[in-house]
Amino acid sequence: MKVSHFFSIITILLLVSISCSKDDSTTPEPNPIGYVQYGTPFANMPATDDIVMYEVNIRAFSANGNLQGVTSRLDEIKALGVNVIWLMPIHPVGILNGINSPYCVKDYKGVGSEYGTLEDVRTLTTEAHNRGMAVILDWVANHTSWDNPWIQNTDWYTKNNAGNIVHPPGTNWTDVADLNFDNSEMRLAMIDAMQYWVLEANIDGFRCDYADGVPFSFWNQAINKLKLTPNRNLLFLAEGNRSDHFFAGFNLNFGWNYYSKLKNVWSGESANNLHDTHLSDYTNVTANKHILRFTTNHDESAWDATPMTIFNGKKGALAASVVSTFMGGVPLIYSGQEVGRQNTLPFFSNSAIDWNANPDMLLDYKSMMAVYTNSNAARKGVLTDFSSNDVICFRKTVTNETLLVLVNTRNTTVTYTLPSAFQNTNWTATLTNNTMNLSNTVTLEPYKYLILKN
Repeated sequence: MKVSHFFSIITILLLVSISCSKDDSTTPEPNPIGYVQYGTPFANMPATDDIVMYEVNIRAFSANGNLQGVTSRLDEIKALGVNVIWLMPIHPVGILNGINSPYCVKDYKGVGSEYGTLEDVRTLTTEAHNRGMAVILDWVANHTSWDNPWIQNTDWYTKNNAGNIVHPPGTNWTDVADLNFDNSEMRLAMIDAMQYWVLEANIDGFRCDYADGVPFSFWNQAINKLKLTPNRNLLFLAEGNRSDHFFAGFNLNFGWNYYSKLKNVWSGESANNLHDTHLSDYTNVTANKHILRFTTNHDESAWDATPMTIFNGKKGALAASVVSTFMGGVPLIYSGQEVGRQNTLPFFSNSAIDWNANPDMLLDYKSMMAVYTNSNAARKGVLTDFSSNDVICFRKTVTNETLLVLVNTRNTTVTYTLPSAFQNTNWTATLTNNTMNLSNTVTLEPYKYLILKN
């Protein structure tokens, strides 16, 4: 054999080796065999900057706790300025070692009978799309129920030294079995199940539960493959705060740090510290990505308390929502907060929300969110902070529009000295459309908030 031929063969073998070692997530694939595109793919997924998200606790959303109950209230959700609906898990719940948690998934491609059928999911997505709203599913990738058929493939799960499958390490989640992401077959089955919902039910993306517990390499593989689905602009929300989620392809991370700081401010900590937390949250956020901001979600309202308790009643809860919505990030509204649910809201059991409670609070939420959704400055403006110990004050500006937001974080009347740039200036109060003339100071009643524009 000539030396030149020998090196040619070696070169070819090296190229083949390199090609085979590449992440197969970069290779375009057709739709999985047997899956068909239901309906028309949603063409109006909002830019991440423009998202207003609503989390649906299906079990609490109606007296029957089912998908039909959600579909029947889509107009009410839309009235809050919402353009993305996040459905908590819709799958059958495991029974073996179970505690009735919807995050204990028995069948990734099934719909729990308590919620309805595949047709009910399809109807919900169709009706939401008709109203200009996307629908994302809660996806539990880290673990399954102990009676999920996958468990017959024992190598798909994490095992201890004795060879027994374990629950997620470092947790007390004994109702679920931890998945092994070193197993490539399990990974492909997981991605296949996610593709099923995108195609068969016209789902627009996923909120990924306990994303910090799942390796970067899987999220990168899964998101890359899902984004190859034709005619799709899918949305991915990580329930986590790892900065590598953005590099894996997620659009959004959770804002727990901000939520914790917001609670601390309402408990007496200086209000001028919140802006620093906001900036810190965005240190590693890449372009066109965001942090999800909230004053509650299903975990907080179930295990901690509702905003009505944490933020001291209707006025305090509304004021906290103004801060979390307007300072920056993508706002989240959780089932029942808009009508001032007082008691904790479980999701391991059914506890229907009283939609007739606190109609005045609902109107205030609608007014607040109407300002947000109609203001480029609110969603995309450059932020400048002027907060004091008791008053959160910030300006947001874009070309030809400025918003000035002031929020009293105390349950007492506070007089705030305005920065010189705002003294003796005229504004329009967005919630009343009245002209407001600012002098040197402004007196704010307990939990009073102002959203001004000029």
